[in-house]
Amino acid sequence: MEKFKTFTGTICAVDRANIDTDALIPKEHLKSIKRTGFGPALFSDWRYNEDGSDNTDFILNHAKTVSASILVGRNNFGCGSSREHAVWAVAQQGFKVVVAPREGEIPAFADIFGNNCSKNGILTIELKNNEVDHIFEMASADQPLQATVNLEEQTLSFESISFPFEVDPAIKEKLLLGMDDIAESLTQIEQIKIFEKTHNAQLKD
Repeated sequence: MEKFKTFTGTICAVDRANIDTDALIPKEHLKSIKRTGFGPALFSDWRYNEDGSDNTDFILNHAKTVSASILVGRNNFGCGSSREHAVWAVAQQGFKVVVAPREGEIPAFADIFGNNCSKNGILTIELKNNEVDHIFEMASADQPLQATVNLEEQTLSFESISFPFEVDPAIKEKLLLGMDDIAESLTQIEQIKIFEKTHNAQLKD
């Protein structure tokens, strides 16, 4: 997993709440046993017409979102099934960050989706509802909207405004170090070796 670095990227704002994992990657794209090639399938039901051509009404097909790396949605993003393919599709499309708001008791992100994001190097940013409203307002312009994500300082900054965000310290550290669960386990390799040498694997009565 690559280390998460401060970057400036283009916003792609999908103005829908409850975007579930079937919308992110419909089930017909789950046949592959590989973990690559899912980027073009992201939002495929909304992104393409029935003949396979681009749906020019969908924001991801607009010129202003070319090479977008910051995805913005509404609350309860990533709900539905636990398929990790949804996160693979988001990442392989080029998104490094997903932004969503909490609305009352409705979460910004579904728990499993959020966990899968952190395990795949994607930062999820939870903002206030009015802050996300402001982003959508700025993103409605014809020109690309850019923002800078600084995980160290925990800020999402635009030309005229900056939004602070909270992040779990453990997730922050792992993203900054580029460390997935396996890499984290390997930091304890000596202790693991000692345990394997002394542990009796035979079941006792």
